[in-house]
Amino acid sequence: MAEKTYLAVDLGAESGRVMAGRFDGSHISLHEIHRFSNGPIRLGGTLRWNLTGLWSEIQNGLREANARYGSSISTVGVDTWGVDFVLMNRNDELLGQPWNYRDSRTEGMMNRAFQRVSRSEIFAQTGLQFMEINSLYQMLAMCQRDPELVAQATKFLMVPDFLNWCLCGSRVVEFTNATTTQMLNATTRTWATDLLRKLDIPTQMFPEIVNPGTRLGALRRDVADYTGLSGVQVVAPATHDTGSAVAAVPTSHTGNPDWAYISSGTWSLMGVEVQNAVLTEQALQRNVTNEGGIDGTYRLLKNIMGLWLVQRCKLAFEQRGLRADYAELTRKAAGAIPFRSLVNPDCPEFLRPDDMTAAISAECRRTGQPVPEEEGQFVRCALESLALKYRMVLGWMEEMTGVKVKVIHVVGGGAQNALLNQFTADACGVPVIAGPVEATALGNVLVQAMAAGDLGSLSDIRDVVRRSEAITEFRPVNADLWQDAWERFVRIQ
Repeated sequence: MAEKTYLAVDLGAESGRVMAGRFDGSHISLHEIHRFSNGPIRLGGTLRWNLTGLWSEIQNGLREANARYGSSISTVGVDTWGVDFVLMNRNDELLGQPWNYRDSRTEGMMNRAFQRVSRSEIFAQTGLQFMEINSLYQMLAMCQRDPELVAQATKFLMVPDFLNWCLCGSRVVEFTNATTTQMLNATTRTWATDLLRKLDIPTQMFPEIVNPGTRLGALRRDVADYTGLSGVQVVAPATHDTGSAVAAVPTSHTGNPDWAYISSGTWSLMGVEVQNAVLTEQALQRNVTNEGGIDGTYRLLKNIMGLWLVQRCKLAFEQRGLRADYAELTRKAAGAIPFRSLVNPDCPEFLRPDDMTAAISAECRRTGQPVPEEEGQFVRCALESLALKYRMVLGWMEEMTGVKVKVIHVVGGGAQNALLNQFTADACGVPVIAGPVEATALGNVLVQAMAAGDLGSLSDIRDVVRRSEAITEFRPVNADLWQDAWERFVRIQ
């Protein structure tokens, strides 16, 4: 086949990119077109997203893509983080400034929900992990804070769906991101309207849900004119970035949950791929989540705080005048004393601390451990603790599926952290395969290729990734040392 170009708009919590995927029918190559910063905006004591600024950057990236690849460009697809959304009125006006999921307004909202609907009933319907950042609790907070605003809403769109509206005018929500809301019924795969009504959340605003790979329409005329992208269609990939990343895991065992994945970045999302949502009492007690995937699959997983711990430590160091990049911090961590201090990465105090080093220090004091004193000790504490949390979650996944995991695939930016990858292999006692780093963008563009008929299935996507990408394997060592650390880690949970 003639080489085609598929464009991925890939937005993360710290940055966004427009990427071009060049596909010849056998191999895929990725090329970065335009990169721009992202992050929460402080506004009047709240945290928001600057979605209009992101949209401006996206258009500039698409314009540059046209300048480079022109008529070979076939489609464009958007993926972002989950849970955040916008509301629009009947005139397609945004209702308020879009909220950032780390804003504190959701504190106490889970307990408010449980006063009306039990925890077990919410899980039985949605199959989602209980986190106060979930869209359900954001929506409850909005209903409490701005009921008049919510009353005007005629359309609820997740962040990538809003960007699709900007691109082509579509007014639908894609399945994989819808499953992050805790407002979707995991059995019927439709909005959980009975649950929403019990919580007094208006339901008329929730639109049609579409599957990944759905063609949404041609670019708006003004977008096509500005970017020069004539005849380009918009396709919904797995619009949740983890859904796209897991689609690009280079396993040959699609359909068999004897492998686990970690989509490693600001968050670590660790789990296995299953055919149907797991809604058992055990899943409820473990507080795991069921998120949608490609080809009708579900991702049974646990959200873990992830490299956010290191990112915020780095910020705290910089605020004290200590400048070091991530590579230098990792080098210092490698030279620090092993297992000096351990923490639970999902400690609530780590979600939005003003100073992550102060939060880690306080947790170490609370559990009677030495307090880290220098950069390497803080970072090593974070990385070792993450690896041990991965071991814990791996055990849960094996319990719930009844299948022994033989290998862990690490994809995303965290796949570049060789120290954490080795810690993960050591702690979990199974090989770790790291890569691809750009799994999210790869999954995005290859789902577009599947929508175009150039690939036939999820297995085909993974075949292309294996042919196209370099991976690195880490074998477990030092099992006895990690067993001692594991026993300490369990005691501090």
